[in-house]
Amino acid sequence: MISRMIRYLAFTLVAAGLVFGGYRMLKPQVSSSAATTEAEKEERSDSVSLSDAKVAAAGIELVTASSAVLHDSLQLNGMVQPNQESLVQVTPRFPGIVREVRKRIGDRVQKGDVLAIVESNQSLTPYELKAALAGTVIDRQTTLGEYVSEQKPAFVIADLATVWVDFSVYRRDINRVHIGDQVFIDPADGGPAIEARISYLSPVGSSDTQSALARVVVPNSEQRLRPGLFITARLTLSAKQVGIAVKSSALQTIESRNVVFVRNGEKFEARDVEIGDRDSELVEITFGVLEGDIYAARNSFVVKAELAKGGAADND
Repeated sequence: MISRMIRYLAFTLVAAGLVFGGYRMLKPQVSSSAATTEAEKEERSDSVSLSDAKVAAAGIELVTASSAVLHDSLQLNGMVQPNQESLVQVTPRFPGIVREVRKRIGDRVQKGDVLAIVESNQSLTPYELKAALAGTVIDRQTTLGEYVSEQKPAFVIADLATVWVDFSVYRRDINRVHIGDQVFIDPADGGPAIEARISYLSPVGSSDTQSALARVVVPNSEQRLRPGLFITARLTLSAKQVGIAVKSSALQTIESRNVVFVRNGEKFEARDVEIGDRDSELVEITFGVLEGDIYAARNSFVVKAELAKGGAADND
């Protein structure tokens, strides 16, 4: 009897050991599988695949993160004017009738080129109206057969290799603007900004606009600035060097988090970032992006939209 009880207890202990051992062997496998699934889910939620072809088609701009200079700036509005120190008005020497017109508005002329032929009323002999400098005809106040005199210029010629840009500075900002201040002019032609410096500040203001004039002289050999057109610019008030900066268009928000999409292979990773100072174009990144990281700048919202779809695989 006692022998049978001992054998029964031994059998029970062995069976319990086998059951417990089997449970221990199965438990890590389940946990590992769950952890893998959770990791895959985490990866899918923080990154999205986009091929280079899709990036190009969406117009996503890829930029390398680097140090930069942030500018505290003042927005200015102005107008392009001919450089009055490189402009001449061609006026008839004697009153008479215009018998021939050889140049029109927009024509480029050299010094000494004949602009028109006028028949003098005094001698009834023709004489030539000539260009006094090389440049572009920007105004013409005469036509064939018209009577002209020395009291009104017949042509205006300007050398547009340099132009004036006259800005209006409102009274609240006048004390912040000084001769020599740096200005970045936007020609609105898709090209880079043109750098110039304030060369003149008017000592008087305008009663109509309650503003004062600030002028820059701008080299214009490529004719990017045209007299008569309105223009905008940023005047630099101060500058600050920062370690890492990204374009403002790169910043996106996901669940109240500031993120930048960093390119890694064919994936964009949503990096949580901490931001510092900023200007009109750049944002300082104090944490989350390293120098040399390639990130989505313009049209980065496209990456955010793809991420919201669940990071569907790129089949192209």
